Parts: sequence; structure tokens; C-alpha cells
Amino acid sequence: MKVSKGRIIFQCINYTVLFLLMAAALYPVLYVLAASLSSFEFLAQGKVGILPMGFTTDAYKRILSYPMIGRAYLNTIFYTVAGTAISLLLSSLAAYPLSRRPFPGQKFMSGVVVVAMLFSAGMIPTFLIVTKLNMYNTVWSILLPTSVSSFNVILLKNFFQQIPYELEESAALDGCSQLKILFKIIFPLSLPGMVTVGLFYAVAQWNSYFPAMLYLRDRELVPMQIILRDIVIQNQTNELSIDLVNGSDQISESVKYATIMVATIPIMMVYPFIQKYFVKGIMVGSVKG
Repeated sequence: MKVSKGRIIFQCINYTVLFLLMAAALYPVLYVLAASLSSFEFLAQGKVGILPMGFTTDAYKRILSYPMIGRAYLNTIFYTVAGTAISLLLSSLAAYPLSRRPFPGQKFMSGVVVVAMLFSAGMIPTFLIVTKLNMYNTVWSILLPTSVSSFNVILLKNFFQQIPYELEESAALDGCSQLKILFKIIFPLSLPGMVTVGLFYAVAQWNSYFPAMLYLRDRELVPMQIILRDIVIQNQTNELSIDLVNGSDQISESVKYATIMVATIPIMMVYPFIQKYFVKGIMVGSVKG
């Protein structure tokens, strides 16, 4: 099949633009990785690009040998896994009835979800609720207050609407309850949508640090992002990580970059394994609004 000249020009422009976008997205990651593996002398002189200069792993040794880093890392993994599971369950229970045949008050409840997406309760009311429910300084203050996103509920609702209602009727005739229909039929058929929404929740939970700043005072419960914030944004170490540098300015810059890599690589490694579900889920969920 002969390809037209216009088609060839379009493909060249398309690939060029995609390559530039890929380079723009990869450069910060490659630079931070190279900086974390470079010696202080080359960092101070600004000679580090996408390749390490004066290769050294001292920054990673300092980070991985610090007990609080390991504890915070495990906390972040726990918050991400548990928070994603709770969020998926609650969001599915909210989206499922809204996606089925009309029932009294369905439009009102859908409107409540939309309003909640546009307006939040605010930081102070949320803090007061967390305190009154005795969740302050507990893991539940991280898992529950931000467990449901209105946007993700609407997205799941659209996914569920793609499933023919006749499947539920057949299951109901066989004696299945609504919960059994949800877990045995709806969830398996909505796997791309569930994975997509789960990825949204997981990334948000992994990167979250502000709730921990508000609700956690016990340093044994803080996530990795708190330490990352203290090292990178404040440009100095506090009581969480003072032993990391131990007065050595020559390694402090590398420690900052190494901490960024330690905090971001795990969540980046998840995406390739669920990419096919993510792309399919986005396409299916965009059919209906």
C-alpha cells in the first residue's frame, strides 16, 4: 500500500513532537538520578547533566542506613496499599447504585457527588471532625478523610454503566444478592476501570504529605514524603533527618536528590505493569458523562 506524501510528513511531525515531549518528561528524572549519583564537586560546579559525574553511592548509603527513612518508607507503602483498597471499596459502593436503574433520590445523590467535587468542607472543619472522632495522630486520619474522591466516583459510575443491566437480572434470577452481583459480576467486568481509579488513588496517596502534617505528631507514623519535604523544600535537615548529613555539606545536595529517587521510583515502576488496563479504562470511562 502506497503511503501519501502528506501522510509521511504528518508522521514525521507527529514522531518529532512525541519525541520532544518524551525528552521533556525524562530529562528531570534523568537529571535527579545523575545528581544523586554524582560527587559534590561536580554538583557545585553545575557540570552534572543526564549522566553522573564522579560516580558515588554515598548519598544512598546514608539514606538507607538511617532508621527513620526505612520506617517512613514502610509507612508510605502501608498508607498507599491500605488507602487504595479502602478508597476503591467506598467509591465502588457509592458509584454502583448511581449507575443502575433510577431509584427515588438518585438525581439528588448524583448532584451531591458533583457538588462535593466542586466544593470541599475546608481544612478547619475537617480537622475538627478528625479530632472529634478520635482519629487524630492515628493511621485512620491518613486513610479515611481523603478516602473518597467525587471525580473517581463519577468515573467508576461511567464504567459500571457500560455493563448491560440484563446480566444483573440473570444473576438476580439465580438468587444472587446485590453485593454478590457487585463482587462477582460488576467488579470483574470493570477491571480496567477499577485499575485506572486504583492508580489515581495510589499515586495521590503515595504523594500525599499535607494530611500527615496536620494529623500526625508521632514520628513513627509519618510517611516518606514528610522527610522528603524536610530535606528538599526546607533546604536543611530537621530533627527527622539531622543525622543524615551530620554536618557534612558536601553530601547534603546528593542526599536531597537521592531521597527524591527513593520516594518516586517505586510508584513509577508500577505503571508499566498496569498500562494496558489504564489506557483501556480511560477510553471506556470517557464514553459517557
